[in-house]
Amino acid sequence: MFEQHRRPPHSWIPIVAGSAWFLLGLAQGVLGFLIVAAPGSVIFATGVSSLLYPGDRRIPNMMGLASAVGAVVSLPTAFVLGLPSALVLLLASAASFVASGSLATNQEAHTEEVPVPERGVVLAAQVGIDNFLLGMMNTTLPLPGYREAERLRDEAFEALDQFRQRGFLEKPESYHHEPPELLEPELRARRVHGLATEHLRFESEYEPAIDEPGRARWLGYEANRTAHAWVLRHPGAPRPWLMCIHGFQMGAPQIDLNAFRAARLHHKLGMNLVLPVLPLHGPRKIGRVSGDGFLSADFLDSIHAEAQAMWDLRRILSWVRAQDAPAVGVHGLSLGGFNTALLASLDEDLACAIPGIPLSDFARVTWRHGPPLLLRYAERLGVDLDLARELLQVVSPLAMTPKVPKERRYIFGAAADLLVPPELVRDLWRHWDRPRIVWYQGGHVTFRFHPPVPALVEEGLRESGLVVA
Repeated sequence: MFEQHRRPPHSWIPIVAGSAWFLLGLAQGVLGFLIVAAPGSVIFATGVSSLLYPGDRRIPNMMGLASAVGAVVSLPTAFVLGLPSALVLLLASAASFVASGSLATNQEAHTEEVPVPERGVVLAAQVGIDNFLLGMMNTTLPLPGYREAERLRDEAFEALDQFRQRGFLEKPESYHHEPPELLEPELRARRVHGLATEHLRFESEYEPAIDEPGRARWLGYEANRTAHAWVLRHPGAPRPWLMCIHGFQMGAPQIDLNAFRAARLHHKLGMNLVLPVLPLHGPRKIGRVSGDGFLSADFLDSIHAEAQAMWDLRRILSWVRAQDAPAVGVHGLSLGGFNTALLASLDEDLACAIPGIPLSDFARVTWRHGPPLLLRYAERLGVDLDLARELLQVVSPLAMTPKVPKERRYIFGAAADLLVPPELVRDLWRHWDRPRIVWYQGGHVTFRFHPPVPALVEEGLRESGLVVA
């Protein structure tokens, strides 16, 4: 790992792949060229760029995105270029996709106390998926303009001064108020992927402090003011519950139920489940894509999103416990892992906390994945990484002490994760006094295909008394 070549050898794969697109397309005239122009040129360009600018993280991201698009586009080209040519383009795009994973893995420095990624085609393909997702985020996430950046700077300094004066930075837990109990939420039956679920809805009632910067803007997000969750519960005697908190850009029941293996947890292991929708996600979204605004340069929106998440989750827990639940645990993925860790620092009665591939530091993720031009401008305005981390302390699990006992804390992370760098998982593990952890040899979203991960989750649920079957 971390082989910083002046001319990375894997860069030649997308160059050859892009050339194959051009040559096969040009052989079919103008129509063929138009078909290959977009995917072929971008694949070729990312290969050349990785030779010219080795080590730039965003180049493998775009290589993975362009290669995935090329693989999809190659299929209908069979009607114009012929089946043999289409297969060549498909294989070339797949090779470029895997090369993007190899490039990204090789240029990442090793993280202390994290297993070294085991190189190979399988790992590179998994990391290629991370590149694809980051490429999508780079091209779709909204970015503030320069004038808006000045407004964000002013809000950040005002909020930081306010938080210091009120002691929130010394005791971040005090920033979070105890919400009222959730007594009678609306529940409607719904089948999702053959599972009998209930759609739970209620008015969140969360509001930032009267004089807190960004309050009016936050309250103007109408769809976000209604909280949602998906419930799976057994009839008859009370059973243990597990709260499953989804990741960034998720929040749709079809995706969330599948990600958590809800059918197995509910039917095979016998638990009741509640899957809340985080603020700004799913039916609560305010942008084109689920999650827009949650992780952004607008730090006050991120703070309010997390504060509301804690408010809503604790209200849902009050409703769950009113069902005579003998025990309640929490399990989250990625951004949901962050929320799992934060909730475990605020709620004293959780049976277990299982953050998976947890994003533990908003500021560091922003400075890793954010557009370099925007970050440079923010730093010129006085908003640097240190200031952002200090401001975000009020919603940081790394700034709070977990209330769940150490023997009921479980973590898993990916050794070659690009979206949530392994150091962020390791830092939470260290902060939590090194509880049981599993590192799998994969990328961010492939945890389901690594048997040690579900084994750890189920072991934690059994040890915590949540498994009935």
